[in-house]
Amino acid sequence: MNTYIEKFLRYLEIERGASPHTLRAYREDLELFFSSIDKSKVEDIDINDIRGFIAGQINSGLKKTSVGRRLATIRSFLKFFSREGYVKTNPAKLVPAPKLPKLLPKFLSVDAVFSLVEKPEGIGFLPARDRAILELLYSSGLRVSELAGLNAGDVNIREDLVKVKGKGKKERITPVGKKAIEAIKTYMVERVLLKKKEDAFFLNRNGTRLTDRSIRRIVIKYARAIGVDGQIGPHTLRHTFASHLLQGGADLRVIQELLGHSSLSTTQKYTHLDITHLMDTYDKAHPLAKESETFPPQAGSPRRNK
Repeated sequence: MNTYIEKFLRYLEIERGASPHTLRAYREDLELFFSSIDKSKVEDIDINDIRGFIAGQINSGLKKTSVGRRLATIRSFLKFFSREGYVKTNPAKLVPAPKLPKLLPKFLSVDAVFSLVEKPEGIGFLPARDRAILELLYSSGLRVSELAGLNAGDVNIREDLVKVKGKGKKERITPVGKKAIEAIKTYMVERVLLKKKEDAFFLNRNGTRLTDRSIRRIVIKYARAIGVDGQIGPHTLRHTFASHLLQGGADLRVIQELLGHSSLSTTQKYTHLDITHLMDTYDKAHPLAKESETFPPQAGSPRRNK
């Protein structure tokens, strides 16, 4: 089965622009699946193989999100070989994914995110770099892979813009706020003093490109330092960026462009308003939410107590 896996991964890398992290996850899922079935040809895989694998994953206590991801990997794999003519139909399409609880993604309050971006203290390369990372994540809503993939030539401090390479190698231009630009300028001075000739913009102390994992560790480190509990990472700042824009009155389609989403439905999953803001907006906008001179209560209608 290794030949099939390699063929599929080459397709993802070349045609879809998949990141090394994505390719690694797909490889692990497929190797695990094939190790559980006794088949040597992709055309011999049937629905019972997939059902048995998914049932085994659920029974092992694996989280439903992880089980769903592995099923999605198998579906994509068989869909590819269906298009290539290896299999007539995709049996994975008939296997239902486990139902997932609909949880609202976490985002930070304005006070919390301000405390976070200001937490890196002191002078020198590391504090300046970490401050620039946190400021840019919140200022522009970048994915962690997009931030790690930035090159020096992608950052335009004169125009307050960064050129981002998103999913599928799609490029977009994203504005950067003044506070983030200030932090970036400070970091750029320290970066020059490091005297390393490297295209990557964000570097580690050895002068090589900072990895996705290292950036996650940096965010978690400062989140813990300000007392933020729970699973906080770079994606939390991306969602915070979108949520705060929405609360500030930004149009959802503008946020879609800034986040680099191909569809509006994806943006809607990232952006939600907290209940306090919703109620405040409701009270201000709905004619029956409060008594007013413009909309007096009708005869016989009950008054609403605030």
